[in-house]
Amino acid sequence: MALEIRAYREEDLAGMVRVWNEVVEAGNAFPQVEPLTEETAREFFAAQTLTVVAVVDEKLFGLYILHPNNVGRCAHVANASYAVASGSRGLGLGRELVKNSLEQAARAGFRGLQFNAVVASNEAAIHLYEDVGFTRVGTIPGGFCNGMGAFEDIHIYYKSCLDARRGC
Repeated sequence: MALEIRAYREEDLAGMVRVWNEVVEAGNAFPQVEPLTEETAREFFAAQTLTVVAVVDEKLFGLYILHPNNVGRCAHVANASYAVASGSRGLGLGRELVKNSLEQAARAGFRGLQFNAVVASNEAAIHLYEDVGFTRVGTIPGGFCNGMGAFEDIHIYYKSCLDARRGC
């Protein structure tokens, strides 16, 4: 019963939709409002530079997407989003996904990984990102409208990937 972190496969889509939509529908972390369908998920996940799943015995517990944070002269900095099934949070799965994404970002040629909108009330994510070496580089007051209609601050985080091959 070992954790496997790997590129997603077509047969993972139903589990990916379930886990992703759980985060979207909670309204406290992702900017998306509309949940994915299997059809929209297929297109969305295929459009990423990399989409990775975390599975144990072929059961999907989490995933991340990795892509350029911007275009052109800023495309050397990556962005990622992570989703972990609610029943599996607090077990270190998110940490493994973040570490893997840093390694994969470096392999893909990105110089850094930036998070644009870490919701201030998402204390678990903030703790994890800071613990693995991300630096908070700014705060946008009221930059996120949560699922209850309240405005919350969002933080921007950054970490270089240049040392990822040496255990970053």
